[in-house]
Amino acid sequence: MTVLPDIFNAATHFVDRNVAEGRGGKVAIECGDERVTYGQIAERVNRFGSALRRLGIQPEQRVALILQDTPAFAYSFFGAIKAGIVPVPLNTLWRAKDYAHALNDSGARVLVISEALLKEFDAIDRATLPRLEHVVIVPSFGKATEGKGRTGAIDFDELLAKGSPSFDPEPTHKDAMAFWLYSSGSTGGPKGCVHLQHDMFVCAEAYAKGVLGMRESDRCFSAAKLFFAYGLGNALYMPFAVGATSILLPDPPVAPRVYEIIAKHKPTLLFSVPTNFGMLLSHEGEFDLSSVRYAVSAGEALPEPLFRRFKQRFGVEILDAIGSTECLHMFIANYPGRVRPGSSGQLVPGYQARIVDDNDQPLTTGEMGNLLIKGDSTCAYYWNQHEKTKQTIQGEWIRTGDKYSRDADGYYWYGGRSDDMLKAGGIWVSPVEIESVLIDHEAVQECAVIGRDDGHGLLKPFAYVVLKSQVKGSPELAVALQTFVRERLAEYKRPRGVEFVSELPKTATGKLQRFKLRAKVGSGADS
Repeated sequence: MTVLPDIFNAATHFVDRNVAEGRGGKVAIECGDERVTYGQIAERVNRFGSALRRLGIQPEQRVALILQDTPAFAYSFFGAIKAGIVPVPLNTLWRAKDYAHALNDSGARVLVISEALLKEFDAIDRATLPRLEHVVIVPSFGKATEGKGRTGAIDFDELLAKGSPSFDPEPTHKDAMAFWLYSSGSTGGPKGCVHLQHDMFVCAEAYAKGVLGMRESDRCFSAAKLFFAYGLGNALYMPFAVGATSILLPDPPVAPRVYEIIAKHKPTLLFSVPTNFGMLLSHEGEFDLSSVRYAVSAGEALPEPLFRRFKQRFGVEILDAIGSTECLHMFIANYPGRVRPGSSGQLVPGYQARIVDDNDQPLTTGEMGNLLIKGDSTCAYYWNQHEKTKQTIQGEWIRTGDKYSRDADGYYWYGGRSDDMLKAGGIWVSPVEIESVLIDHEAVQECAVIGRDDGHGLLKPFAYVVLKSQVKGSPELAVALQTFVRERLAEYKRPRGVEFVSELPKTATGKLQRFKLRAKVGSGADS
């Protein structure tokens, strides 16, 4: 791998270098009918970075991004980095309390937000955000903004117009803080993973080039959104690393829209999560995926039946892989021509793995244990989470929280989470968070949430509920509880089913034993 100089600004590598190498006139982003060249990206990155400086934002200070997948994300993300300022993309599916936590935790002085996503932010009392000074509103895609009249708000297009088309990069060190991504934990609020200037370079070299063989002629479309570590690589810095084209979709990636994008834009690389691949398979009709040379899956383990059904219907192999927000992108992946269905694949170049028991002793081939990963894209630490950092990042190794085994051929097989976290639609979900909402319902005495198979080999949240003595369970109440959660948390956190039970399994000291519920489901005792 190329050795980077000590002074390295990621924006110059991923944006300015493409112009310097003669790709200024090439289309970098397609979004709807809009086409944006690398030269235009570079100019708007400069304008945004210089505009932030005009607002008085200094290197290492934070700028939060609550943005749909449009070109404005690229301008904001790389513009901040070029100025030495730290962009913090936030999950566009969060609720107000999540945003309030992240804005205060990061100390962001500026928020750049899509107009279509203002509802949850508006629910926050601005007096509780003492460090947030400026709110910049990005117009709804293809429309003039309606937010110009908001007191104190800045129109994104007007901000760019005031910036300079020429802007010298901040001479950041390759190991300097570049951007943050928030990773949800099993307790407390989301954790800010502090990533460095060199991290995106490492991932692009290792996975985009080393595994996929991504090239300038590729056209990349990701159903996983840009705020997601996986989507950020798929649809922004990896295509920019090779001068390829990224295809962005501001809307939710429902099956009809994904098929429309494929038909119109002809991607060669299709990135998604197992849930979305399942949605595509469930959608009836004749669809041409002949432009797609590889499909890629991550976010949660890809069930083998989904792999086989997709290949049979479309003639495209899905390359399953595993990565994390902490490691930024993939560290284990299936390679083209070497797919082993049901496996997460083999090590990505530049990464090492260990599988150990609960005493950190190495396990032999075929034994299931805790997966530890070593790689140079691992975040430096969790912001304001000293103890959690020490528990998770130990020297050069990071504890992934996943259970894995490795076969004699070097393929890794997923066995589940080491704790009670579960994934829905490729995004981590904390059972505790859902339980804390359910318990607030007037009918609920206590509850427990686990992941259960949705019938397609994918885990979804499922709630076991003990009702108060005077309340009777019914299908109507089950739906009411699901709605209760949906109104308070992101849609993907809604329990897909509710079962009323007389009691929950607990230890002698009253601690909930979710693993017994999972074992009950696995044995078929409740079916």
